Amino acid sequence: MTMEKISSVFPIILAIILLASFPTSGQAAETIKLGVTEPLSGTFKNIGDRYLEGVRYAAKVLNRQGGVLGRQIEVIPVDSELKADVATRKATALILKDQVKFFCGGTGSSVGAAMSTVAEQNNAIMFSYGMDAASLTGAKCSKNFFRPGTNTDMHSYALAAYVAKSKFKKVYCIGQDYSFGHESVKAFIARLKKLNPSIEILAEVYHPLGEKDYGPYVSRIVASGADLVFTTSWGNDLTLLVKQAKPFGLKAKFAGYYLSDEETVSAIGESELLVGSIASETYMVTIPTEENKKFIEGYYKDTGIYPFWLRGKAYTGTMFWAEALKKAKTDDVNAVIKAWEGLSFKGVAGTWTMRACDHQAQVPIWIAEIVPQSKFMKLPYVGTPIMIPTKEIEVPCEETGCKMK
Repeated sequence: MTMEKISSVFPIILAIILLASFPTSGQAAETIKLGVTEPLSGTFKNIGDRYLEGVRYAAKVLNRQGGVLGRQIEVIPVDSELKADVATRKATALILKDQVKFFCGGTGSSVGAAMSTVAEQNNAIMFSYGMDAASLTGAKCSKNFFRPGTNTDMHSYALAAYVAKSKFKKVYCIGQDYSFGHESVKAFIARLKKLNPSIEILAEVYHPLGEKDYGPYVSRIVASGADLVFTTSWGNDLTLLVKQAKPFGLKAKFAGYYLSDEETVSAIGESELLVGSIASETYMVTIPTEENKKFIEGYYKDTGIYPFWLRGKAYTGTMFWAEALKKAKTDDVNAVIKAWEGLSFKGVAGTWTMRACDHQAQVPIWIAEIVPQSKFMKLPYVGTPIMIPTKEIEVPCEETGCKMK
């Protein structure tokens, strides 16, 4: 081929190469994949489904805005079955086969610990909006694990701060007999004793997971003369504890982590015991910020339901992760880690800041008394909450046990 012919053909070849390198109108730019490790089958499916809905809605909002870094967020459900080995096996397959770099989840601290290890081994990121064990950002902390949410220490400290200034004088503590139950109850007791030693702690009692008969427990609570029952029990255990208290004539109110769970409130039904009781969380639909009002209006318009509890927590945590990506200006894991450390984010539940020393978000906790009715439920449900500031519930880095590598 002569030089003249080569010269005439070269621009055509170059044009073909350039066209092939750009996506056509029928091709989508590469997505940013987010694996959501939740129990999507079995006993805890209801919890996993609600968390997944919150993550999906966050992705929907972000994608409407053009995505993140000009790319759409692709949510990949991962059924953990609430088993650490199942979650890690499926996550590892996604990392190796589909190059998934980011994972999240809210159910099961044992799953979170295992996923943290997988993330560190494969240079991915795992973040949690609901796995509460303090050890995840404490003794088991990892540079590849972030918690855009609270932990047992912070949650219990917030309730203790509220109770310390309340009318209650005699507190009976009861929780589930496993690590979370003990950790959360003990943190509350220690903090309350420090804040207000005059309040009497009548008992520290634990019941088996899945207990069906709370009669013996309730009878002891009644006999104690308690005016407040502090509990971190959840799910059907909490439902049965409250429902079975009524025949015993219990007059005390309840305070706990999970009284803003709309499913638990529905299962309990009409109960005067709930009215005046105390609920706490990082997210409630009744949070009176303008950002939250816009969020719940949009969510209801799109789905026909309100973003109660788990949906709101997952949404907020996912939006915080997206802010880290935006700041990093890349999806490179090391760059996102660096960008997220120290990052502040104003969301639907107030301003959250990701602490660099342990990757535990410093967040306010919202506490509300349960009222007979609200605009969100015809049953007793949380009223307008007050905010317990971050500075009142912060655990200093040197006290967490975290040794970030």
